Amino acid sequence: MRAKLGARGTAALWAGKLTTGLSRGLRRGGGTTLPGDVSRWVDPAILTKLSRALSDGTVVVTGTNGKTTTAALLRHILEAQGHPTVANQAGANLVFGVTAAVINRASWAGDLPATVGLFEIDEASLPRLVQEVAPGTIVVTNLFRDQLDRYGELETTASHIRNALIQGPEGMTAVLNADDPMVAALGDGLPRVIYAGLDDPSLLQSELSHGADAKFCPRCGSPFIFDGVYFGHVGHYRCPRGDFARPTPDVRATSVSINGMDGMRLRVTDGAQTADVEVPLSGLYNAYNVVLALAAASALKVPLAKSAAALRDFAPAFGRMERILVDGRPAILLLAKNPTGFNEVLRTAIQFGHATSFLMALNDRIADGQDVSWIWDVDFEQVKDVAQHIVVSGDRALDLRIRLKYADVPADRIEVVSDWRQALKRAANATTAGATLFVLPTYTAMLELRAVLTRDGALKPYWERLPVEPKP
Repeated sequence: MRAKLGARGTAALWAGKLTTGLSRGLRRGGGTTLPGDVSRWVDPAILTKLSRALSDGTVVVTGTNGKTTTAALLRHILEAQGHPTVANQAGANLVFGVTAAVINRASWAGDLPATVGLFEIDEASLPRLVQEVAPGTIVVTNLFRDQLDRYGELETTASHIRNALIQGPEGMTAVLNADDPMVAALGDGLPRVIYAGLDDPSLLQSELSHGADAKFCPRCGSPFIFDGVYFGHVGHYRCPRGDFARPTPDVRATSVSINGMDGMRLRVTDGAQTADVEVPLSGLYNAYNVVLALAAASALKVPLAKSAAALRDFAPAFGRMERILVDGRPAILLLAKNPTGFNEVLRTAIQFGHATSFLMALNDRIADGQDVSWIWDVDFEQVKDVAQHIVVSGDRALDLRIRLKYADVPADRIEVVSDWRQALKRAANATTAGATLFVLPTYTAMLELRAVLTRDGALKPYWERLPVEPKP
């Protein structure tokens, strides 16, 4: 469908598309953000104008962890049902990145070969995006401490999301994680809410982890009673005074079986249907991503059975359980950017991947969060008895080295390597035959490592998967 842009909008579209071509042609990046900056400078309303051409509306995914994977799962489901999407699948999750994704997908005449907009968005940017694209569905994955120097406390982040949910368009559906107390509380008073969660008692742990955040009732402040947690503060909870309790999930996984790092099988029900879901992802945190994607698909009227069938051939998003070869050794790339996320990828790597060799990379740039004190809330003690070799790298490699020391990881098993290429080489060489190297970087460190692997021919640039309409 062709968007009605007007002269200013057309100029903005062309300016953005020319910026993309120039950026990629000069190998200065994938054109995943800058075209949005340029287009919005020409016409601040360009995203709103283009999004009106999406006949089936837009879906927005936000939250601390899991945005990229949840959005990718949902995109896979929708496209399997014949609903082409436009998405910021490269992970540029500010409004400028969303704008760039739509600019790149549109033709030079303003045609959008998509019916659904599917955008992941930074929590603090959600209210602005809601104003511009008026989404029909908003998915909230979870809320954990993340980049305190940018977001402030969790209550501040939750208030941004709550304001966006309240100000959403009439008829909007909120898809919320029932097992995260702070997320579940966002649904109070909203007219249309779908709750999603896990109901597999065999996987519940009896104690909260050190990195748990939401421990108190949002209504009376009493400490929650947790009947069990899956990770962090995500689990089954209730207020001792009866003021607040975990909502009964509308879409829930009644069993989760994880097959190493190769995949998992979930039994999911939405009350009307039950389906077995097989997906090539691992880890309990990914079980939540799957269930939330299925719940969002149900909000878009996709039957559960069809959604389940679509996920069998899903391919993980870049940097999220992405399989690569590093100097001939198999490796898995797992983004780790905050305490709960790092804890879970470590647990998944050790429990399901039998990890013994690691490359951990810590940066402190704006996109990572410049305050790296959060590493002291990561349970690095998990690796002290299993790691045979750990390479640490990145801008703050020495901070990571000190944290591992205090986790009682033997000093002779830790190696600090500042050069990205050499870090990959040393980690691969230290990985024994038949074993897998687990690469755990923060966001910008992941981009740096992928750039090295791309130059070496081990990976293709991430933007090569992003469609751009040719110039007429």
